[in-house]
Amino acid sequence: MKKSWVKKALMLTVALTMIVPMLAACTKKEEAVPPGKERVLRIGMPYGGGDDSWFRQQYVEAFEMANPNIRIELVPAVNYEDRRYEDDKDPKKKEPSFKESWKKILEGANAVDVVISDAESFRQLAKDGMLAKLDERMVQDKFDTSDIVPAVQDGIKSMGEGGVYGLAPTFNSSALIYNKKLFQDAGVEFPKDGMTWDEMFALAQRVSKGEGKDRTYGFAFDRYTGDPYYSMTYAYMSPLQLQMFDTKAEKMLVNSPNWEKAWDKVAKLYKDKVIPTQDAMMMDGPPQEDNPFAHDQFLSGKVAMMLTDMYYMNGDLASAARNAGKIKNFKPFEWDVVSVPHHSEVPGVSSMININNIFSINAKAPNADDAWNFIQYVNGEQWAKVRSRSTSYEMVTRKSYIKPKEGLNYNIAAFYNVKPVINTKSNRDLYESKPDLSYVETFAQQLFNEVVTGKKTTKDALKEWETKGNEMLQKIKNGVPIQPDGVPGGVYR
Repeated sequence: MKKSWVKKALMLTVALTMIVPMLAACTKKEEAVPPGKERVLRIGMPYGGGDDSWFRQQYVEAFEMANPNIRIELVPAVNYEDRRYEDDKDPKKKEPSFKESWKKILEGANAVDVVISDAESFRQLAKDGMLAKLDERMVQDKFDTSDIVPAVQDGIKSMGEGGVYGLAPTFNSSALIYNKKLFQDAGVEFPKDGMTWDEMFALAQRVSKGEGKDRTYGFAFDRYTGDPYYSMTYAYMSPLQLQMFDTKAEKMLVNSPNWEKAWDKVAKLYKDKVIPTQDAMMMDGPPQEDNPFAHDQFLSGKVAMMLTDMYYMNGDLASAARNAGKIKNFKPFEWDVVSVPHHSEVPGVSSMININNIFSINAKAPNADDAWNFIQYVNGEQWAKVRSRSTSYEMVTRKSYIKPKEGLNYNIAAFYNVKPVINTKSNRDLYESKPDLSYVETFAQQLFNEVVTGKKTTKDALKEWETKGNEMLQKIKNGVPIQPDGVPGGVYR
């Protein structure tokens, strides 16, 4: 099994894309220092190593130009370049502890000044007292937050249990896109902002119609026909924060009414052909290979509503709008977006808005003033203005610069008029100490697919998951390795 640090490292590399460096920055004037006596500002981040030019071009170069007496060093908590050629199958090699890796660079004589972390790490670091509060500095320097997306600012404040321990210059989000023509043809009203999942699913059932290759589906979790279990888990179930096992990973918790209700709801939509499965799409006939959007469920007109991110909006959708007359077998149609649906139990909360890079000051920072100066720059208006012109899949957190790409006109506020999930029950430490726990969930993929295909009832599937999961948890507790049979989602022994 591949180690998770590789995936996380690549995700961070993608998240921190390049922009054209600014030639000037709105930074506080620094006192002069003797020639050759530069002040060093050390920036700690989760992963790094190797070529760091992408990060420097985005965040560092313009700041150093405007502050010639400051030199920035980048310090990864986990250096994936050092670990790149390690043997993943060596049983003596363990996944590096995130907590220990952070502690190593946040403490000691050569501690970092700035900390860049994802939401889960940020919450834990703030809770452990390893980050400095920014509230007083923000008031003293009159740092304006009125233009920052409330979902981001309030989310960060919630993670800091009321205090501001960081600022985020960008965020990722999704919205629900819908095909106006399919709704008009079905005589069904358009979706709206603030719907619950049940309200959206009801619309999806009403707008679904036709048979065989003429079938149009009401909803899809993404533009491709992905695996039903993982599509449902991330988008639909994550905000509910249902626990798979207890805090010690010794007892399964899935055989419950709440789990059954969630699985039943989505499985029925697959069974009723409201959400397409891969098998259903294949039965509808082969895609038109000369249509560049044949494999895209939304642009091909096969689904009425779909969850979509900014990359899709600025990529294929924008391209289709510009080149509609040139694309063979493509019939353009009007569309718009509304906010991702929410559960009535957690109103307004969406798992589809993510704050990936939060900038903070180490509580033990040797150069806290320079660190704050840098954080102000990265989260300032000028940086947001330039960054907004180059990003294709992220959004800057300053609302004034969140606008549709040229040539498009849609309800872009739908991407940020929701609240992020604040994960209060993180299992990161458990998974670090017991990596085989990941196999416990993999078994659920097979079971849910059997529910969708009618081979099992939801109740029986969850009971089987509970039984098999408890057996696996006991083995993991006793230090017995879990041996997969080699089939994705298959049986484990």
